[in-house]
Amino acid sequence: MFFNSKGNEEVTYDAIVIGSGISGGWAAKELSENGLKTLVLERGRDVPHGDYPTAAFEAWDSPIGDRVPIEEIEKHYQKQNRTGYTVRQSTKHWFVKDDENPYTEVKRFDWMRGYHVGGRSLLWGRHSYRWSDLDFEANARDGHGVDWPIRYKDIEPWYAHVEKFIGLTGIKENLPQLPDSVFQPAMGLNCVEQHVREKVAENFNGRVITQGRIAHLTAPDPKIHGSRSKCMYRNRCIRGCPFGAYFSSNASTLPAGQASGNMTLRPHSIVHGIIYDKETKRATGVRIIDGQTKETKEFFAKVIFCCASALGTTQILLNSKSDVFPDGLGNSSGELGHNVMDHHFRCGARGRFYDFDDKYYKGRRPGGVYIPRFQNIDRSSRRKDYVRGFGYQGGASRVNWMRGVREMDMSLGEDLKNALVQPGPWQMGLTAFAECLPYHENKVTLNEEVRDKWGLPTLTMDVEWKENEKAMRPEMMEAAAEMLEAAGAKEVQTYDSKSWPGLGIHEMGTARMGRSPKTSVLDKWNAMHDVKNVFVTDGACMTSASCVNPSLTYMALTARAANYAVEQLKKGNL
Repeated sequence: MFFNSKGNEEVTYDAIVIGSGISGGWAAKELSENGLKTLVLERGRDVPHGDYPTAAFEAWDSPIGDRVPIEEIEKHYQKQNRTGYTVRQSTKHWFVKDDENPYTEVKRFDWMRGYHVGGRSLLWGRHSYRWSDLDFEANARDGHGVDWPIRYKDIEPWYAHVEKFIGLTGIKENLPQLPDSVFQPAMGLNCVEQHVREKVAENFNGRVITQGRIAHLTAPDPKIHGSRSKCMYRNRCIRGCPFGAYFSSNASTLPAGQASGNMTLRPHSIVHGIIYDKETKRATGVRIIDGQTKETKEFFAKVIFCCASALGTTQILLNSKSDVFPDGLGNSSGELGHNVMDHHFRCGARGRFYDFDDKYYKGRRPGGVYIPRFQNIDRSSRRKDYVRGFGYQGGASRVNWMRGVREMDMSLGEDLKNALVQPGPWQMGLTAFAECLPYHENKVTLNEEVRDKWGLPTLTMDVEWKENEKAMRPEMMEAAAEMLEAAGAKEVQTYDSKSWPGLGIHEMGTARMGRSPKTSVLDKWNAMHDVKNVFVTDGACMTSASCVNPSLTYMALTARAANYAVEQLKKGNL
């Protein structure tokens, strides 16, 4: 029990936001700017914007370069290291230690997590794409999952709202399956990418190679973006950007919330339960463990936004049990924890180009190309072997000097030096990102036996790719190869490096939106059917997965839900 001699008013707010990542930052900004006294609870440490310890780190600054001793990886980061880029001297501080934050796998699930202010908004790939009605209508059209309770027109103005604030660079293409955004000036394509774009347009009706739409400022407006600077083309984004050039909660939404005078940020606050009042059928607050002192505390509010990540939010909701909700808060449908989705990827093709050796590029552009989905979008592209589809991310570059570091290189002295200062041949790769269907049996459950560092129950993962996902993968490779070959690439090779759920780091679906409280957890405003003042706007709310990166949709849904919550509070409905 929490005791406070000054009474509940000292721990009472208008709104509580659980989590400070991409969704939590937007909830904090919108609620506080609309006048609500807002408490943001982050389970990890504070990271003020600019406090990015390895932003200027060079491999030679460490006696072992950017590597981490294998003993340290095996003890702390076995699962976090599955991405292949996680555990380095320059990045390991952003990722959780697996031994302190365990989870159990019925089937392999790669859960990548960063517990600190800003969460994975400091780590994300920044690819940001709007959904279209091709996505919002998909479940209703082919009968998988439940129908979305919204359509593109419902969220379109909120996409524009968040895009203006985050800063998004891209090229308008006027494609029905990938609506254009509010763009900053494009970073542009390099010479090989432009060549492939033209050849693909010539040889494949309807396929488009465009610039990856990434959340980076190229022409910041101080009235909108404050002190954030334009991108410096360092491509060290995963370390944290001291310029604020790419969108993160730390550089953007949280400072906006703080500037309102209505936001309070409390790090080291591990939320483990939401307090429910069965008389009013409303949530009244949250219970936390202080991550440093291990004290238990309670905070109270009229509105609660769950933005702790898809699985983080679901873990809290499953643990929020009562006699009314013995299986987790708001779980009368039985769908909480089910319908886990992610994107399967890591297959495609690569090839080399030998006609552009007199050309190079400037800087390290932090994003490549994107090829929007071209399967199952109309009658002419309909597939018989699978539903939904996939897009591609990739890019072209020149092989660097590391090509000289190989055991059988016989160059010596001046010949070796001259060879290493010359850029290598051009290469281009295309990696497919594909949709996963919402399956009820793909689920996470609460594990009371395995507990974390703070004594809280953990999650058990039971998720797998099924036949529809597997049926896509041959074409994900073959279509990439045929586009590269049509553009004149040589030595084209396809690859499938395998992908497991979680590895795409786009977990979705465990508290889905829907039209009926019998088959879904949330309504069309992201509010719980059963508990109207609890909103879920992170990946847990998603009803299907599309094939594009989902973060822009999380942001738009969060802004939309927050403004709705403010309206409902003013009307006395919450």
